[in-house]
Amino acid sequence: MAAQQVRARFTELYGTGPQGVWSAPGRVNLIGEHTDYNDGFVMPFALPHTAVAAVARRDDGVLRLHSEDVEGGVVELALDGLAPGTDRDWTAYPAGVVWALREAGHAVTGADVHLASTVPAGAGLSSSAALEVVVALALNDLYDLGLQRWQLARLCQRAENVYVGAPTGIMDQTASACCEEGHALFLDTRDLSQRQIPFDLAAEGMRLLVVDTRVKHAHNEGEYGKRRSGCEQGAALLGVDALRDVPFDDLDAALARLRTEARDAPDAEDVVRLVRHVVTEDHRVERVVSLLESGDTRAIGPVLTEGHASLRDDFRVSCPELDLVVDTALAAGALGARMTGGGFGGSAIVLAEASDVDTVGKAVEEAFAGAGFTAPRVFEAVPAAGAHRLA
Repeated sequence: MAAQQVRARFTELYGTGPQGVWSAPGRVNLIGEHTDYNDGFVMPFALPHTAVAAVARRDDGVLRLHSEDVEGGVVELALDGLAPGTDRDWTAYPAGVVWALREAGHAVTGADVHLASTVPAGAGLSSSAALEVVVALALNDLYDLGLQRWQLARLCQRAENVYVGAPTGIMDQTASACCEEGHALFLDTRDLSQRQIPFDLAAEGMRLLVVDTRVKHAHNEGEYGKRRSGCEQGAALLGVDALRDVPFDDLDAALARLRTEARDAPDAEDVVRLVRHVVTEDHRVERVVSLLESGDTRAIGPVLTEGHASLRDDFRVSCPELDLVVDTALAAGALGARMTGGGFGGSAIVLAEASDVDTVGKAVEEAFAGAGFTAPRVFEAVPAAGAHRLA
């Protein structure tokens, strides 16, 4: 149905039919937050919520873009005029992909694009990565570029880092491009090696809820960048290429050394906290993988909750709404809960027994109402397929 609707709207906008329709999902990160730009481990899975694009080639150096989700008409851009920092609108994401492809030497000569997305924007569910990946996949097919999924993810990350100006890691784009239905993706962000881990909670009598707090975040507004810089500072002080290289078993010694090396710096303790989060979070990812592979799925709940405490207290990217979700869900009987995504708003995930889902969801909604917060959006997350062609 989505493919038919997007195809029909494309024809209405551009006067001719598209050459195809593609889909790319948003994602939930089960565990592994702010580790991807530290060469660490992450474990996302794809959502059923997707960005869908109808696309046709052009050969005149023109890119035309339209979104069903944004007010306004078709935006027309000259490919030769695409440059980082020139676009602060939603169009920067698809235009950035075209720029990145051309910068990499791929002969993309233009396109007509119509987009529609069901991935909630600003909810920490990678709506921007879904837009990037769906356009990249479409152009890869239409121009016979022959790029692998991990290569598309790299180009989309470059588009977001350089063209858009958001210093994000590789996880979001890789999840959108590479996840498989019914699995979580165990990804080593250093070498991009992947392992698909079966993740079928329903078969074990559990559910994973996503609670969109409706508090919007923006990665390129400074706080994300400050934490990334702090992580890089910590790695430099410890003499490692990335915080991934700090062994968990040596963490206490590493933190003591940091306090000595940075004792005169005003932000010394901030760097210590950032390093502690990243090293312990990588360890949490490995613990979750081990538990899932051994069949002890319920035991991942406390690990998720530990991750939230670390993000709240060490990385300091939570907010009152996210903390309220976690605290309320746990009090209502959830097995575990944590914020997911970059933070400063967005969404939390809640692992619960299937029999407790309604109770937990109602408790969170009532807690938000009692606190005077905007009502959250609560839905079940089921691992879905990664990017693919629909028609």
